[in-house]
Parts: sequence; structure tokens; C-alpha cells
Amino acid sequence: MSTGALATHADVIRAIEPAVEQGLRLLPSVEDAWQATDYLPDLASADWREQLDVFRRDAAALPDDLLVVLVGDMVTEEALPSYSMALNELVRDAEGTGQTPWARWLRGWTAEENRHGDLLNVYLRLSGRVDMRAIERTIQGLLASGFTAGTGGDPYGLLVYTAFQERATCLSHARVGRLAADSGADRLARMCRVIAGDEARHETFYTRMMARVLDIDPDGGLRAVASMLARQVTMPGRRMCDGRDLHLFDHFATVAQRLAVYTSHDYAAIIDHLVDAWRIAERTVAGEAARVQEQLCSSAERYHRLADRLTASIAARPKVAFSWIQGREA
Repeated sequence: MSTGALATHADVIRAIEPAVEQGLRLLPSVEDAWQATDYLPDLASADWREQLDVFRRDAAALPDDLLVVLVGDMVTEEALPSYSMALNELVRDAEGTGQTPWARWLRGWTAEENRHGDLLNVYLRLSGRVDMRAIERTIQGLLASGFTAGTGGDPYGLLVYTAFQERATCLSHARVGRLAADSGADRLARMCRVIAGDEARHETFYTRMMARVLDIDPDGGLRAVASMLARQVTMPGRRMCDGRDLHLFDHFATVAQRLAVYTSHDYAAIIDHLVDAWRIAERTVAGEAARVQEQLCSSAERYHRLADRLTASIAARPKVAFSWIQGREA
């Protein structure tokens, strides 16, 4: 993308700041927000042992494959610093204390997201069901490996990517919560529900902001959406590694697909949802943008066909050992 196009996109991002200001209402105050301790044993109380015993009985109900998906989701959440750095390319808060609507949103979003990794990390640590050192190595490795949304610095692309990922993360946490409830792990189910609720609000914000971009610059917005989908929306935990399994993310994603926590059909369904939410078919464009518009309106169907083939191949893959669960297979 040319420097001129990037400058134009940055101008549009600044132009939608009134919408960002309104979007700040989606962030509850710190005083009203939930905290991790609301869902965990109180180790300062006189009956902390009894609380911890009940907590661990809850976690004992989880099957290994669900534990793997929970760990993978937690590791992904713990790489938050990488995502905040990437989104600062959109916000451009040079000092880190800026008072523009975008800067305030990014800090508020980061503060909310930070609780997700905290809560799931402590849950897994207290559960006694996993190898926390292997998990900690995975988290450190993912952060050290870095992260790219593959946008080439385009702020439109960052909005597209984040709207997509917030919806995917919401789906994943909500489904882990339902599976946890089915297994009798009611405490974990409640945790996953409250995290999914945060992700749903965040998805609403980024989806609305990209809709405003498309209102102002339909040609550039459509091209950005098409560009992101053409290279595929890579998952934020793509580079995770525990120092042993060089294909750790793929193995984790396979388990998630088998459990129907997050599938290739979900990927296609998110595309369909965003095409509808952004009213792609209704945008008035011409020339190359019109061709892109037509492709976007049929892209979900194409991905669903690809998902059918991928689902069959995943079913045939063997189980693999995960260091996260002391080398057991899932």
C-alpha cells in the first residue's frame, strides 16, 4: 500500500473519533468492572482450604482435550502486550497517556483484556491439572516471538482484523464455558461466560468503527476487508511454542476443531456475519471496488466449501502429546 493511501486512511481514522468517543461507553468503569478475585478462592479467608478443595473438585471434572483448549485460549490471552503494541499503530499514542478517544479506548480495552489471562492463569494454576512451567514457557515464547496482524501498517486492516478476532474469541470462550458446564465444572463455566461477555462488547466496538470507515471511504474500506481475507486472518496465538512441539498451535487448533470450540466453519460464518454487519452489498462503489464487493459477498460460501474438506482431514489426524498436560495425548 502506498504512503499516500496510508496517510488517507489515517485521516479517516481521525475523522471517526466522535464515534470512538461514543464507543467508550462500552467500557464499564474500574469501580463497576468484575475482577479475577470475584471468581477465585479467597486465600486470605479462614476457610481458604475448604474453598480451594471445592475449587479443585470443580477442575477435576475437566477432560484432557478441554484442558488443552483452555490452556491454548489462556496462552493467547496472556500475549496481550503484543496485541496492544500492534493496535498502537492504529491509535498512535506516542507517549502512552494521550487523551484522544482512540488512546483512551486502547488503554481501557487493554485493561479489560488483561483480566482474562489473569483469571484463566490462576484457575489453571490452582487446578493442579496442568504443567504450569510448560505453559509459562509457552507464554514467554509467544511474547518473544512477536505478533503481526499482517496489515502492513494499514489502520483499516487493523480494524478488520480485530473485529474478526474479537468475535472468534467470544465464540471460543463461550463454547469452552458450555463444555465446562456439561462436564460439571460450573466455576469455570462462569469465568468463561464473563470473559465472552467482554469479548462481545469489544467486538461491537471494532465492528462499529469499521462500519464508520466504510461509510466515509467505501472504496478503501472494501479493499481493506478483501485484502485481509485474501491473506487469511491469522490467529493471534499462531506463533506459540513450548520448546518441544514445533507445530503446537496447529495441534491445539485441531483439538479445538474436534471439540467444535472454534472450527473452520466458524471462520466462514464470521466472514458472513461481518459482510452483513458492514452492509458490504449495499455500498455504492464502481470499477475495481465493485469487483471486490462482489467477491466479498460470495466469500463466506467459498470458505464453507473449504471447511468441509478441512473437517474431514482433521478427523483423521492422530492424537498428539501436549506438554501442558504432562505429556498426555489429546
